[in-house]
Formats: sequence, C-alpha cells, structure tokens
Amino acid sequence: MASVPNEEAAPPEDLAGLQLEAIIGFNGHVPCGLICHPDREHLIYPLGCTVIVQGINIRTQEFLHGHTNNVSCVTISASGSYVASGQITFMGFKADIILWDYNKKEMWARLSLHKGKIENLAFSPNDLYLVSLGGQDDGSIVVWSIQKKEAICGSPASARSAPNPTSLVYSNCRDEMFISAGSGTIRVWELDLPNRKIRPTECHTGQLKRIVTCIMITDDDKYFCIGTSTGDIVKLNTKSTLMSDYGPVKDKFSLGVTALLLLKTGDLVIGTGTGLIALCSASNYKVKKKVQLQGAITSITPRGQGHQFFVGTEEAHIYRFSYSDFKDELIATCHNEAIHDIIFPYGTSDLFATCSKSDIRVWYTPENRELLRITIPNMTCHAIDFMRDGKSIISAWNDGKIRAFTPETGRLMYVIEHAHSMGVTAVASTSDCKRIISGGGEGQVRVWEIGKETRTLEEVMKEHISSISCIKIKKNNQECVTASIDGTCIIWDLVRFMRRQMILANTLFKCVCYHPDEHQLITSGTDRKIAYWEVFDGSPIRDLEGSLSGSINGMDITSDGAYFVTGGDDHLVKVWDYNEGEVTFVGVGHSGNITRLKICPNNKYIVSVSADGAILRWKYPHVH
Repeated sequence: MASVPNEEAAPPEDLAGLQLEAIIGFNGHVPCGLICHPDREHLIYPLGCTVIVQGINIRTQEFLHGHTNNVSCVTISASGSYVASGQITFMGFKADIILWDYNKKEMWARLSLHKGKIENLAFSPNDLYLVSLGGQDDGSIVVWSIQKKEAICGSPASARSAPNPTSLVYSNCRDEMFISAGSGTIRVWELDLPNRKIRPTECHTGQLKRIVTCIMITDDDKYFCIGTSTGDIVKLNTKSTLMSDYGPVKDKFSLGVTALLLLKTGDLVIGTGTGLIALCSASNYKVKKKVQLQGAITSITPRGQGHQFFVGTEEAHIYRFSYSDFKDELIATCHNEAIHDIIFPYGTSDLFATCSKSDIRVWYTPENRELLRITIPNMTCHAIDFMRDGKSIISAWNDGKIRAFTPETGRLMYVIEHAHSMGVTAVASTSDCKRIISGGGEGQVRVWEIGKETRTLEEVMKEHISSISCIKIKKNNQECVTASIDGTCIIWDLVRFMRRQMILANTLFKCVCYHPDEHQLITSGTDRKIAYWEVFDGSPIRDLEGSLSGSINGMDITSDGAYFVTGGDDHLVKVWDYNEGEVTFVGVGHSGNITRLKICPNNKYIVSVSADGAILRWKYPHVH
C-alpha cells in the first residue's frame, strides 16, 4: 500500500467536530489489548485508532484520540498514571507510540522512532521508563524516559539470525530489567543507564524449541513463565536464565497458549487458541477448572488483587470471571466482522438493528447493550428493514433467501425461498406492511405481496444489469427508487410496475435517498460525488464533492429535509446542509470504512457502522 497514512483523520480546521457519545466495539485481535486499570473501576481497550476507557460498574466511556491508524498494542503503568499505545502504519513510515496522562485523559507525549508497527510495550515498575518493541520490519527495541519524553537507548531486538520477538514484560521490582521473547528467542535485558545501553542475556531451554506467545513474571521477579504456540508453559529462572520446568508434558493445550495470568497462589490461568480458559496448578500444570468461551483468548487481565479477572476473545466478547466459582459472565459483545446495514424501527430511537456476516443484532441505544442476536451460520446478511408495524425484521441473505424474524425473540417467522438467483442484496418494506421490495445480485427488482400466511411474487422488474445496492420507497407506496452498481438509479411505478425514470452516472451507486418532500433525490457512490436529481424527469440539479478519498457508502436525511449525513471510505461522518450543499460538522472516530449510517427518528443522534465491526453513536448537532 503506497499511500500516505490517513491524512483525513483530522477534520478540516474550520469545521466543528461531531461529539462522539458511545462506541460499541472491541478489537479482540490485539494481544493483551484488554486491561483492567489499577483503580479497579475501568477497562481500557483499543478499537481501530481509538483507545477506549470504559467504566465497569457505571457504563461511562471516554476516548483517547490521537493515532492515525489502527492501535496494535496498549499497556498501563503500575501506578495507573500513564497509558501507552502503539499503532500500525504503512511500510517505511514512522509508527507512533502515544503516552497518555490517564487522569487528564490527554496526550502526554508522542514518541516516534519505530517503523511500520509497534509490536509491544511495557512500563517499568516505578513509571520511570517505557520499553517498546518494533514489528518485524523494524526489529529494534527502545527504552524511553517518561519524564524527559525521549529515547534513552536502543538495540536490535534479536540476534541476526533469529526472528523478531513479539512479547515483552518488565520486572516487577527493578526499573533496570525486562524480558523479550518470540520465535526461538528469550532474552533478559539489563539497562545500563550511565552508559545508555541495554545488554541482553540469552535464555536457554535446552532441547525444547518453542515459539513464545505470551510472558508473565512473578511478583518477586524470581521466575517468569512463557506460553507457547505448542500449547505448554515453560518456567524459567530469571537470575540463572535457565529453564526450571515445563508442562503439561502430555495433554498440551490445543491451538497454543495465547494468554497467561499468574495468581498470588502460584497457580496459573491459561487462555488458549480454542477459547478455553483453564485454572492450572503451579506444580504439575494439571487443569483444576476449565470453561469454554467463544473465540480464541487474546487477553486475561486481573481486577485489583485478583478476586476477579476479565477475558477478551477474538470474537470481540468480553467476559468477567470470579476466582471463587470460576464462572464466566458475558459483559460486552459486538460485531467482529464488517457491518452491512443499520436500521431503526419506525418512530423508535431506543432500539436499532445491525447486520453482519452471519448475524443480525438488536441493540438498546441508551445503554449500548445487545438485546437480541439472530444467527444463521455460514451465511451473510446484506440488508435489513423493520416492518412499519414493528412485528418483524426483514432480512436479505447471500443464499438468495429473504428471512423474517420477530424483533423480541428472534424467532423465524417465514422464509421466501429462491427470492434472487445471485443473493438478495437490498430489501425494503412498504408502510402498509403489505409488500416487500427486494433487489438481487443479478440486478432484478422483485415485489412480494405479504399476506397473513402467504408470500407471493407479484412482479419482477428487469432493467438493472448488476447488483442492487439500495432501495427507498415513497411515502404513498406507489413508487420506489433502486440504486445499482451498474451506474443507474431507476424510479419505478409500483402500480403499473414500469420504469418511470432512469438516472445515469459514471459511478457505482451505493446509496440513494428521497428528500422528504419527494420532489428530489440525492445519490452517492464510488465517484465521491453527492448528486441531487429531479424525481419528475430524472434530470440532474447539482453535484457536490462528497469526499477527498474513497467511495461514499451510506447516507441518510432528516425528517424535515434540512440536513443529511454521509459516510464512506474516508472514515469521516459528515453532516450537510441540504440547501446550501455545505458540510456543517465532521465526525472523526472510525478507523474502518463506514458502510452505512442513520439519523435516529427523534433526531437526537447519528449512528454509523463500519467495515471493522464498530458501531459509533454521535450526538446530532443541529437543535430543532
């Protein structure tokens, strides 16, 4: 990728920023990315280019903004005063580390030396130093002074022939010692401050060849344990740098040990690539208790002295455990795949639904809480709509079926089989709940009559020659408009089932909206233009430059038609004045391409969804 890091991450200077109210999302792929703050009241975790500080008991959220690309690692100092986060960037570009003042929730320092990616970070026990490990294209390890905000010294992270290490842990007692490990390399480092050097000692594990996935060190620094991709634990003596034991010898953990926690008792909590959480005894690594979770375990973080701990998984689930009964409680969940659509029920702002690869989820807006999940394994849901009466969610699937579910229980009400030959790509329902209009991958638009017990195909309209991306129906249910990636939008007469107008442009249309007075349409797509059109004769009125880079994938308009919002591949949410054709507010917070966005019915907020599975809720800026 030879482009420059996201230049559009900051809004234009003269524009007001949208206020971000809440984020639903968690990047479960960041190793040790979920951390409980020493104050025991907050969890800290990354999502895209943002670091989120989330209250555990009171559901508050604060956001640390400053990275220009995805956060690849995050850590907290022992005192809790500092948070450090590192990012990925494009090859050859500097990858920044940001030091945050936790109490003020603001940037303390930006540290730039490494290239490509920050692999891992660790604070010294007394908040004096931060050690950083560059990714494989960088291969260096650097010690930074926190107070001076500058690098003290650096060194290649591994011997010339050895691969780059990936794991890092600082001593719990001394500011001059830390350990790095990776594939076939384990090193104990000593910091020689007067000479500004770090000196490694190689650790030896004899005949045992292992790839290290995670490290923990005991409170007294005597021993440290490493988890391996082979599925066992190796225990080493810090002073002698020799292996003292390893295990389990026979029943190794499937798909490797991916996260570790050492308990005060000497026992270990182990997380594995299969999603297993196991409590193991210190002496023989025998499993005492175990629980199966969803998704590979990437983080285990203790709360305080360890009466509780939290677990993060690749499926973007966060669980809370108590040691006493070793029972899991799911406390947060979100999409871990691209979100394709978002919809509010008619006249309700407290609920909304989103759809992703194999599931539809219904959310309770005020608490960002998932109320319902409907899963169809190994399928992809492309689009959803709520019936006006609120009794069903209509959904479009890649297996060519339209499925309807109840919004309360998620029970399957009915299926329209073989609705489209190349998957159903768009769907909309009429306000009288008597019809569904669907669009398919082959370009057909189909009208379905929905009775109490019957679903009949009323008409097929064949004019588009490629996939339908969006369908909007007029208030009187007698006309609809369909946008397609074939470069046309067609206005259809739903009484005579004929084309009324065709709009042509040199673009792949992604979205279309009727202005509430229904005399005009706005469209957008891959040419980055927002175009206004006359409904009556399909003639163009004007077009605006919608974005500087990338397609515009979603748009929505307010009920009075004064403002509309757009989002797309530039990761920005933009609020536009409809008549002036000018941007009034810009929202910065997404780090994935925005796929769809909606203004809620009571005009209190905008909800945008993106290709990295994040759902962001913004305060709607214009007061009525």
